[in-house]
Amino acid sequence: GTPAVPCLFPPAVRGSEGLYMVNGPPSFTESTAFQRDSGKNCKAVAFSKDGSLFAWCNGQKVNVVNITRAELLHSFDLPKTVCLEFSPKNNVLATWQAYTTAKDGTAGVPNLQLHDLRTGKCLKSFIQKKMQNWCPCWADDESICARNVNNEVHFFENNNFNTIANKLHLQKVSDFVLSPGAQPTKVAVYVPGSKGAPSFVRLYQYPNFGGPQSALANKSFFKADKVTMLWNKKATAVLVVASTEVDKSGASYYGEQTLHYVAASGESAVVQLPKSGPIYDVAWSPNSVEFCAVYGFMPAKATVFNLKCDPVFDFGTGPRNAAYYSPQGHVLVLAGFGNLRGQMEVWDVRSYRLLSKPVAADSTYFAWCPDGEHMVTATCAPRLRVGNGYKVWHCTGRVLHAHEVPGEQEVWQVCWQPFPDGVFPERAVRCPALPGEAPRIVFICLQEAKADAHQGPAQVKPPQSAQQNTVPAMTTGDPELDKKIKNLKKKLKAIEQLKEQAAAGKQLEKNQVEKIQKEAALLKELEDLELGV
Repeated sequence: GTPAVPCLFPPAVRGSEGLYMVNGPPSFTESTAFQRDSGKNCKAVAFSKDGSLFAWCNGQKVNVVNITRAELLHSFDLPKTVCLEFSPKNNVLATWQAYTTAKDGTAGVPNLQLHDLRTGKCLKSFIQKKMQNWCPCWADDESICARNVNNEVHFFENNNFNTIANKLHLQKVSDFVLSPGAQPTKVAVYVPGSKGAPSFVRLYQYPNFGGPQSALANKSFFKADKVTMLWNKKATAVLVVASTEVDKSGASYYGEQTLHYVAASGESAVVQLPKSGPIYDVAWSPNSVEFCAVYGFMPAKATVFNLKCDPVFDFGTGPRNAAYYSPQGHVLVLAGFGNLRGQMEVWDVRSYRLLSKPVAADSTYFAWCPDGEHMVTATCAPRLRVGNGYKVWHCTGRVLHAHEVPGEQEVWQVCWQPFPDGVFPERAVRCPALPGEAPRIVFICLQEAKADAHQGPAQVKPPQSAQQNTVPAMTTGDPELDKKIKNLKKKLKAIEQLKEQAAAGKQLEKNQVEKIQKEAALLKELEDLELGV
């Protein structure tokens, strides 16, 4: 017989029908490496960072399995667990249950547990009242672990949680983020302003916390009720989105946002965004030298900036509020989810070429597959109660697999199995989808996957010839509209040629100059047609 083609990583799916995994492209059959858990109370799931371990709580127990070997490692009696997370090197599993006080008002029992994954013993329990930022944060090598306790950051070393090795206490640290990557670890902290003093973000190198003079960088803001801090992969800089809850001018219910760049070298800058309005999303390229911002009143602008905060490429405007770089950084998806209609633009970042414009209506979730070639979109409850399901796409815009559950069922979550960096090298985007070692999707939910699976991958793979990067012609489904769009594009192309001739020194006729002056109006008309305005 022919050898079995290894599938991509399974995604996991969680929902009203329990939890299961599906083999990734090209097969999409239910994974036998993971035995479906048909319980209706699957509250939480987590993969380890390298994708080898998987944990879930089914309303009775927290189970931990080694997916590669399909074996159960531990089962913890923690039925009320709603959050789970593995430490980066798989030494510790953190679990969180909602905090409750006793009837007589006395303090509740510790609800955050850290379990040693070698022995199964509980290393430490803490009281952690809020679900937000519940999980301790580890450096990638686990030499440092930190958590925010009463506005101080407490540091532990080498997973010894009985001794606080260090504390960072400024006025009131409301948020902190550890840098990724190798030692030394850097820490970005946010301290909200009080009594007329500004808010600030400071970067420190662990363990040098001797006040402002020992900080690597310092950036203060007068307008900030909350901030989001994003380290780049190389830990050379942090992007800070500072938001006020309410826009005093009344122009936007988003409040006001500003974007700041703070480098570990001490430099900082405000990123000048050329269109006013909310900042919907900011994403670092995995190369750590560029970032993309999606901003401005709809239709929103999207721009890639370099480390000098100068624009490198402008994608123009469109119905979008999110940006997702592929894990390898070679493709960027701009998307409009939530209150927008699910339009996606898939861009080749090396040449800034638009590869495809798929539409994933009603999506509540998007994620790149670790291979940087496939993507998953999902419609999940409780965000949307109808039309629950998920789709796996190829980056050329083709849907390879779609699964929708019957009306009375719900999908709550879909997530790819992660893989270590470097397992999937960057591949030129035009290549057809080739079977490689594959991620699984963890499905927490649905019995119908079995029925789907029998249809096999036959319809999924078009003939080889059809796969040679046929970027589909954009069609709206309305022939009249398509015709108008085609004509406008033709006119705009003619204008491009005239501009090139003029640039080369050719004297243009009066009617040719008038043509060029119409470009802005034509572009606007084209944009409106493409957006269906």
